[in-house]
Amino acid sequence: MPGNDTYQRLITLLDATQTPYRLIDHEPDGTTDSVSALRGHPVSHAAKCIILRVKIDRRTTRHVLAVIPGDRRVDLDAIRTLFDARYVGFSDAATAERLAHTVPGTVLPFAFDPALELVADPEVVAQPQLYFNAARLDRSAVISGADYVQLAQPRIERIASPGAVDTQGSSIRHV
Repeated sequence: MPGNDTYQRLITLLDATQTPYRLIDHEPDGTTDSVSALRGHPVSHAAKCIILRVKIDRRTTRHVLAVIPGDRRVDLDAIRTLFDARYVGFSDAATAERLAHTVPGTVLPFAFDPALELVADPEVVAQPQLYFNAARLDRSAVISGADYVQLAQPRIERIASPGAVDTQGSSIRHV
């Protein structure tokens, strides 16, 4: 199962870099609002991870892993501007699973696939405690935003807009 390999890759990365982290076991859930309640923290402290398809031109498509606070929604216009793209939309579930190496609802805020470009909102990296599903529906990880930046090395840009739910990404691309 690809999720188990991705989970182990995450734990190996955290252990090898001696990054302080905590694991939280909980009922299986892959939606940001409900899993935040299970973990016992504000939704704004969750890393919502959404895989996007970005069409630069007719021949060039890129895939972006957008990481935003759990209580926000991804600003597709901001992504379009960042990449000077003609179209930005949510990736289909099969593509998201292939690029994230895990099932929908468990996408990590790390781009372990070279075809996936990582962009994180500044509010995510500013969190003293950042919560995300650990490539499993029943286990989450907690690390500091500063440690996340050091490990994941995301491009940091304002990509979140106010609002609690993405209309198309609410149930399958959150952590």
